[in-house]
Amino acid sequence: MHNFFSIYYACIVNFYIFDTMDKNKSIDHQLRATWQAVAKLYNEQAAKHDSTMATAFVLLNIDYENGTPSTALGPLMGMEPTSLSRILKTMEDKGAISREKNPEDGRSVIIRLTDYGKEMREVSRESVILFNNAVINNVTSEELEAFFKVTSTINKLIADKVIYQEDKINKAV
Repeated sequence: MHNFFSIYYACIVNFYIFDTMDKNKSIDHQLRATWQAVAKLYNEQAAKHDSTMATAFVLLNIDYENGTPSTALGPLMGMEPTSLSRILKTMEDKGAISREKNPEDGRSVIIRLTDYGKEMREVSRESVILFNNAVINNVTSEELEAFFKVTSTINKLIADKVIYQEDKINKAV
């Protein structure tokens, strides 16, 4: 009987919290809204250079001196191969990258920055530094440390697959 009341109480509390939750107090809403604002800001900056945030992200993840194997680039950035292929094709068409056969593995390709790609990488790098400095100058070191701790915890919970475990979902209902 005790277990029934515990479950009943948990359901009532969860329903009340969910039903009355202010979206501004929802963690996922804050993450999504913030990321959309950051992405918009970066895309506006990138557009000034006839580019996109996604292209800038790729530029920043290609090894400046040695290039990066195309097979390593997607996982490095958490990007799907089809999305990455489209971006790489556009970057190659604009002269920002070149593709060379991998001397260690003839089946793969090394993505290298061209001189133009290196210039654009520097523009992207400067944009990221400006963004980070603006945030750092407007929050305390404690707030920034707490932010990194929270985002690290969220990433760990997701990586460890502990949020939507079946046994935990069934117990909550």
